[in-house]
Amino acid sequence: MNDEMLDIYDESGQHTGAAPRGEVHRCGHWHRTFHCWIYRRDGQRVFLLFQKRHPAKDTSPDKLDITSAGHLLAGEEPRDGVRELEEELGLSVPYERLHPIGMVRDVSVEPGIVDKELCHVYAYECNQPLERYRIQQEELTGLFWVELEEAVRLFRGEIPAVRAEGLRWRADGTASRIVLEAHKADFVAHEESYYRTVFAAVKRLAAGAEDGAF
Repeated sequence: MNDEMLDIYDESGQHTGAAPRGEVHRCGHWHRTFHCWIYRRDGQRVFLLFQKRHPAKDTSPDKLDITSAGHLLAGEEPRDGVRELEEELGLSVPYERLHPIGMVRDVSVEPGIVDKELCHVYAYECNQPLERYRIQQEELTGLFWVELEEAVRLFRGEIPAVRAEGLRWRADGTASRIVLEAHKADFVAHEESYYRTVFAAVKRLAAGAEDGAF
């Protein structure tokens, strides 16, 4: 995967060329990604769906993360990223059905990696049972619902942990129900501003707004 070619950008967002994914992460080049957050409503409560990243991932292994996300390859546009839903989750969704949240900058630093993303972020409401998802097992190992208001309070530092309820898949393709007590450290360390933007947009969408754009 490190030989994927990605478009790269300068601090002002101007396109400056393309580079292999490994070089992009090693050198800290800005690059574009596609993010889609799935949510559902249960009465007045709203739930966000997090994926559990595979422990062999090169960034943030075994952490709870965006429902579905991936890099936009060189020459691609944000609408091309909808393939990630099909590849990671087996979910076929037309791009036009997604609600745009906007482009959000996000920087994370790990040993040997500076991940500087121009994230094209979307939301999609889906009540499909978790058992119907067909996950890409080399990318993720589980899917977990977290109540949105609890997530907001967790990232504000008001509570120590949230309840994450969902499915964990085994290597043989079978899955079992599981409940996790998830602390802030169990989530991918996206910037606080990224989480605030996403949480506010999904809350607005769930309340009946036409879109979550900011």
